[in-house]
Amino acid sequence: MNPLPAAQPCYRVAVRALCDFTARAGDLDHRFTPSPTAQQGIEGHQLIAERRGAGYESELSLCGEVVVDGARLVVSGRADGFDPAARRLEEVKTHRGSLARMGANQRALHWAQAKVYGALLCRARQLERVELALVYLEIGSGQETRLSEPATASELEAFFVDQCQRFLAWAEQEAAHRRRRDAALSTLRFPHAGFRRGQRELAEAVYKAAGTGRQLLLQAPTGIGKTLGTLFPMLAAMPRQGLDRAFFLTMKTPGRRLALEALRTLGVANAPEPGADEAPPRMPLRVLELVARDTACEHPGKACHGDACPLARGFYDRLPAARQAAVECGRVLDRPTLRELALAHDICPYYLGQELVRWCDLTVGDVNHYFDTSALLFAATQAQEWRVAVLVDEAHNLVERARGMYSASLDQQRCNAVQRRAPPALAKPLGRVVRQWRELLAAESPADDAAPRLLETLPAGLVLALQQAVSAVGDYLAEHPSGEVDELQAFLFEALALCRLTESFADHSICLLTRRGRGRATLTLRNLIPADFLAPRLAASHTTVLFSATLSPADYYRDLLGLADDAVWWEVASPFDSTQLEVRLARHLSTRWRDREHSLDGLVAVIADQYRGAPGNYLAFFSSFAYLDAALTRLARDHPDIPTRCQRRGMDEASRQAFVDDFVAGGRGIGFAVLGGAFAEGIDLPGERLVGAFIATLGMPPLSADNEILKARLEARFGRGFDYAYRYPGLTKVVQAAGRVIRGPEDRGVVVLLDDRFGEVDNLALLPAWWRLSGMPAV
Repeated sequence: MNPLPAAQPCYRVAVRALCDFTARAGDLDHRFTPSPTAQQGIEGHQLIAERRGAGYESELSLCGEVVVDGARLVVSGRADGFDPAARRLEEVKTHRGSLARMGANQRALHWAQAKVYGALLCRARQLERVELALVYLEIGSGQETRLSEPATASELEAFFVDQCQRFLAWAEQEAAHRRRRDAALSTLRFPHAGFRRGQRELAEAVYKAAGTGRQLLLQAPTGIGKTLGTLFPMLAAMPRQGLDRAFFLTMKTPGRRLALEALRTLGVANAPEPGADEAPPRMPLRVLELVARDTACEHPGKACHGDACPLARGFYDRLPAARQAAVECGRVLDRPTLRELALAHDICPYYLGQELVRWCDLTVGDVNHYFDTSALLFAATQAQEWRVAVLVDEAHNLVERARGMYSASLDQQRCNAVQRRAPPALAKPLGRVVRQWRELLAAESPADDAAPRLLETLPAGLVLALQQAVSAVGDYLAEHPSGEVDELQAFLFEALALCRLTESFADHSICLLTRRGRGRATLTLRNLIPADFLAPRLAASHTTVLFSATLSPADYYRDLLGLADDAVWWEVASPFDSTQLEVRLARHLSTRWRDREHSLDGLVAVIADQYRGAPGNYLAFFSSFAYLDAALTRLARDHPDIPTRCQRRGMDEASRQAFVDDFVAGGRGIGFAVLGGAFAEGIDLPGERLVGAFIATLGMPPLSADNEILKARLEARFGRGFDYAYRYPGLTKVVQAAGRVIRGPEDRGVVVLLDDRFGEVDNLALLPAWWRLSGMPAV
């Protein structure tokens, strides 16, 4: 829905978007039903047009308007085909599998589109009646099914006007909200008496990026207040830059919480500040928090369709009331609020959130929601032609997160298991996959079975067999959407992900074959340079601000994230100085793999000496759980009186929060954690909650065949293989972990760097300029 400048209120909407809003009804149904690709859809429409012969009009442009109480709605679109001789207007839909499996709600939506096109056609050609037809083409067999019904122009006009009236009421409501929102944001003021030191400079850089439509890499120290310092200027810029939506994207759940807290400070709140009698007047800004489906699901274990889940049954019948309640509630649509609203209307909270993306001004969610291959926010931006701003918190993590988004693996053991238990209809296509696995392994026999083997080209035979199997399994599942299909679906998703990546395979990725024994091989398409995938998503936004305490050196992030040539890198000077943080370097210690056992006594002695000299809460970071356990065991043996707590593998969110909550002001003890893990960034322990940190590693990835391949590929593309693969990722983790110690202007603390390599020139250059290192004697 896009307002048009005119003397009277005027809105424009596509036929499909109009019907999607007004005509959906019935159950939510997210059972897996394989659908044609976009290219297959295009080819299917062309095939129908070819079958119709001369005189058939395809891709017929139609447009019309309705005026209600002075407000105009212009509706436009392309009808799939019209046969003038038969006066038959056709709406063509491609599908896979039995048409009987199509839900009634989908069929109703298709008829609504046909009726709207019929009304527009009757207006344009001055027809009194027309035959409407839904034409369904099964892409596998080419079988065509046509459902027809006659309609008069007056019937179609009445239907069309009714749909437009319903949409116009919503459109005018939304336009009024946009005016109120922009008026409020135009007068937005910083919520505190003054900025923190460096925070004003940060805010000005963000505001300027929005004004110039540039991409900004913003390095600002931990504790400066980056969340508020980026949200405030971007919200203030929205009306001036005509921004439709803003997305605040985070790497972890704590980042979303910080964003919501910052919004409460700005006057977008669900509740008063602690200690306040009542909440201040709320800003008219709709804020939505997106969470993972597993987190929001009310009925785990039940499939997402009306036959299984009560909150999916009749979802679209109750959605309009829930949607209206959500936009009128005057509250941040965070997880608890969304759940409350959804359950009050007996619909699914997760899918209500998905629907509300279109109607909320600011969405707070995970980076996957914009950058992943099937990202909801990116898809909505493209479909709605929004002018958007994207804020990415802790952006130093985006390199590795994006690599994961654009990587996929196929497991031979799963393929074999699926083939053994597959129904007879799938025996041949899955058998071909199994045979191609055997042929590949016979041709590629690494000397070391445990090491990944780099394949110079994709295994064409296996890829072709997979593509054929994907098609066959998809067709089977379309015919058998219920029953024992979980294993087939798991295989299908895994194979689909890999097949899709083979279509864009290039030097940004590698193909690895790993053998771990007979029948236990893995084929992996591993992305190394995410820039090629991220660049189009970055280019689709009006402005993108990627911010973190560690975005140095700039070229590393520009190269690997695919930023535009005119992207700006900006560093905000630290508000802290060396008097606040003592940085001590244990030059007599080596945490290299070969030296760890020998240096463990000395390392533990340094930790114990520092703790006894200045008792309080400390964090000690190690490169792995094995190294952590060894140091913890040695400390407990030699210094049993020192209190300790420890990060464990696979801690859930509640356990992680309990670990953090143990760090109380005035407390004492050492928390052992893994560098780069949940407690090395994104947690806030100000004042006496944390007085120091020990870092017993440079954080560099371990020397391995995989990482050596990464180094070689980065060297070939950028000429900086070792730095890009090892040094920069490692030192970034170190600076992030050390940043837990100083969180505000009153904080004081110590960081002890437990490795002689920290003193090397190339590594020193990557440490914050305001740090002042001092040596320490051997203990």
